[in-house]
Amino acid sequence: MASSPPAGGVVQVRGEALSVRRVGAYYALTLLAPGVAERFRPGHFVALAIGDESSSMLLRRSFSIYRCQERGVYGGTVEIVVSAHGPGTEWLASRRPHDPVDVVGPLGTPFALPREPASCTLVGGGYGSAPLFTLAERLRARGCRVDIVLGAATEERLFGVLEAKRMADSVTVTTDDGSLGTRGRVTDVLPRVMERAGTDAVYACGPMAMLRAVSDVAAGSGVPAQVAVEEAMACGIGVCMTCVLPVVGEDGVTRMVRSCTEGPVFRGDTVRWADVGTVPADCLGAPVAAGGH
Repeated sequence: MASSPPAGGVVQVRGEALSVRRVGAYYALTLLAPGVAERFRPGHFVALAIGDESSSMLLRRSFSIYRCQERGVYGGTVEIVVSAHGPGTEWLASRRPHDPVDVVGPLGTPFALPREPASCTLVGGGYGSAPLFTLAERLRARGCRVDIVLGAATEERLFGVLEAKRMADSVTVTTDDGSLGTRGRVTDVLPRVMERAGTDAVYACGPMAMLRAVSDVAAGSGVPAQVAVEEAMACGIGVCMTCVLPVVGEDGVTRMVRSCTEGPVFRGDTVRWADVGTVPADCLGAPVAAGGH
């Protein structure tokens, strides 16, 4: 069984960039964000305003929190990992020290941690692995065994391999092209890792297709999985309803729930992966089909 930490509150701060560094195919951006770091739990995310007064974009961008430091030279800091592939993320990657960035966080429902020491396998895809490292530290502090599986399309698109090796009992790497580690997907090696480690719980973060596959592997082994989904979150606070997906509740009823508030962390076996992007006909509140009653 696992317990969720109490909610610590959400703040909006006019933060500023402290540093941007290139990490493989990605950028690690450290932001001064007093009040956010003090409330952080692994699995939380932040929503950032993009652009300045002359170029601001309407929608915020949401990013999993990679690292937090409650006290620094300037105050609490938050570090995120960005893949620069569009105007918004390119704007973030181009920040310079002391450039202002408006930050809202910490947001979402974090990972639930085991009450007792357990064997935990953490699975990350690409830069989606970013939130798993503080999670690993919290698990180790509770006496848990931690095994990490990292996958990506190529070696350049992996994130945190060396960091994982410093903190995990074992690290297994996969790449689609075989440029590092085992050629293939994380789910090709996951059953073997889980068997060797005697896994009691799986935690995963990465692309939705990977989360679905990891959830299936975990369920097939009778192991609970928590997954941090990567749905687009335009507001981050549950207002815009752009990040909804179908999730089965404890009462067996499917509801369209918001990834930014009820998630981003869900039990893998409760997400109706095949129906993501749709409103299933049997979902609570779904429109009645033509000819129905």
